[in-house]
Amino acid sequence: MFRRRGENLHSIFIFLFLNVAFFFLEYQDGPRFGMLFGFDRASVQAGQWWRVLTYQFAQTGGGWLFFPKPVMLFFTLLILYLMGTAIEEEWGTANFVTLFLISTLATAGVAALLNVSLLGSFFVNYTLLFVYATVFPEQTFYLFAFIPIRVRWLAYISAGVLAWGALFSGSGNPNIAVAAGALAGYVYFLLHRRPAVRFVTPKEQAEAAPSEGKEKSPDFTAVRNAARFVGIKKALAAGNDKDIDHVLAQSERDIVRGVNICPPADFKPENTDGYCIRCEGFPECSARYIKLHRPAASAAAPAAPELPVTSS
Repeated sequence: MFRRRGENLHSIFIFLFLNVAFFFLEYQDGPRFGMLFGFDRASVQAGQWWRVLTYQFAQTGGGWLFFPKPVMLFFTLLILYLMGTAIEEEWGTANFVTLFLISTLATAGVAALLNVSLLGSFFVNYTLLFVYATVFPEQTFYLFAFIPIRVRWLAYISAGVLAWGALFSGSGNPNIAVAAGALAGYVYFLLHRRPAVRFVTPKEQAEAAPSEGKEKSPDFTAVRNAARFVGIKKALAAGNDKDIDHVLAQSERDIVRGVNICPPADFKPENTDGYCIRCEGFPECSARYIKLHRPAASAAAPAAPELPVTSS
């Protein structure tokens, strides 16, 4: 999904804590909270530099609908945890925090140029939503626990509301700055996004191969992984020890030794598809799936011998 990953330090819990901590400050005295932590150009120029970040942790001015502040906090924390955790896991903490800073600082910078004030969790409601909807477009949420809606449609609605506010609101409205910040964050995401995999037909492969002798052939790893898993499902369904041992040995033979691939947190062995949410069909996953799902009678059978390893 991304060109490069990074270590996940779970910074999302820091963001969750900051939202809760600032909520209690805001809930006690909203006007004073805005005076101390909201963004405005004059205060930042006077040396109150913390305002370029703290305005993002308010529960006012950043919601799609008008709800009480505790309800807004609940939705903010829910969205931040669900989407932020997935993005940070896929991308790494450094890139996730950089995304937040780029979106937040770009919003503040444009607001300073326009001389408008900012107060609201704009990063969560727009930038994070747009990035998550691009990475997981088919993810379905249930609004109010019973209305199914795909996250990409939530992003379309949110983008439409933001665009309407930016185009048709007055000069003192922060929507232009918020849109600029969301755009800056989204561009940063696009620059680090892995290009979509396109399967090349045999005819296209033959046409591209001739004179370009040094060019690499297309990567058919995904096709090979999918074909292997079809064979695994058939072998397990038939309960044939010979076929099961064959696909197990094939999977273990394709494992790259010395690379530690641990079961991810969302691995659910009871699922019938055998894949984790973010699995790409690694042979480690296939081998683990075979061992977990082979019939009891087959499990007692001796495993296929490992191939001898010769040193060159």
